[in-house]
Amino acid sequence: MSRLRYPPARVWVWTAATLALVVVAALLWRGSDAAATSSTTARPADVPSGAPAGAVSEAWSATGDPLPEDVVEDGRVLLGSEHGVRALDPATGEEVWHYTRDNAWLCGLTATDGIAVAVFRTEDRCDEAVGLDAGTGVRSWTRNVNLRADATLTSTSRIVLAHSPTGVVTLDPTGNNIRWRWAAPGGCRLLDAAAGDAGVAVLQRCGEGDTVQLRLADGFDGDEHWVRDVVVGDRDDAVLLGADRLVGVQTGDEVRLFGSADGTQLTTLPTGPERSAQQTSVPAAVLVSAGGRLTALDPASGQPLWEAPASGLPGPDGEGAVLAVPDGDAVVSREAATGVEVARSRVEDLPAGSTTTLVGPVVVARLADRVLGYR
Repeated sequence: MSRLRYPPARVWVWTAATLALVVVAALLWRGSDAAATSSTTARPADVPSGAPAGAVSEAWSATGDPLPEDVVEDGRVLLGSEHGVRALDPATGEEVWHYTRDNAWLCGLTATDGIAVAVFRTEDRCDEAVGLDAGTGVRSWTRNVNLRADATLTSTSRIVLAHSPTGVVTLDPTGNNIRWRWAAPGGCRLLDAAAGDAGVAVLQRCGEGDTVQLRLADGFDGDEHWVRDVVVGDRDDAVLLGADRLVGVQTGDEVRLFGSADGTQLTTLPTGPERSAQQTSVPAAVLVSAGGRLTALDPASGQPLWEAPASGLPGPDGEGAVLAVPDGDAVVSREAATGVEVARSRVEDLPAGSTTTLVGPVVVARLADRVLGYR
């Protein structure tokens, strides 16, 4: 009768060690960034051709927080959420890709040059940035950053700007490197900052007076171009509207436009009783929406070129030769150089204050907390 032979002791030791390694690996995986990340991708967007019909109605609605200033990039509509980013088909509002992190919180989202740049907070500071192809959701790059938890993210061509009350940081959206940092001088606090064709503009208050400083620096190396004093009323009664060709500042019930060359104040515009204004730029003009009017200004002189009724701001649209201007219950297509109306689409229940962009036959309207699609 044969006896059962037990494996040598070393076999039991190896087996136990292997099982322990498997358990440890599983625990590490469950707590890792990779396990906490959910990512899907899509084919490049097939942007539909054509123009909106004579009358369009709401086809879809989606909420987002935060929202990039320009929600349409590479034929996708980009939305932020607590833990990540998702992209929608502008025609249907259906999700086409997403990138989320269960173990991190989204600090900010912006898009430029075909890249969606998202910054995440893992502990107390916003410390991780990722660049995603806006059309497909494919990850382009990741890097560590060191931003305050209250940092705000905006962008312009080839520049991503993060600013907080203590300073600014600029990043390269396609190359992922930090271009430069700038800290507010002692005793000063940043009120606002913006990046545009003119560079990076900063509004800062120093001391206790009624004067804020408007500062313009080069967008790529941070060299200071000029500094100007701007007298305001209330302590925080100053909003930086943009730094595209002209630097726009809203103070109380007026908008002041400063030349990018030397900071000379060139013109002012009333905001109307709403005391709200928006600014953007196209090759032919700088555009300011305020007081129920859209004013196109010459980028060199700051003088008005034309005006038209508007209840919001036209969003970016290709080369900017034609503007999709929201006007009450319609979106009016106007020549950017002359303001001449070339087409009109009646839009059912278009909210005031929206920024409208045409994606083929679809009207995409961005509000502070949601995006609407009309067709």
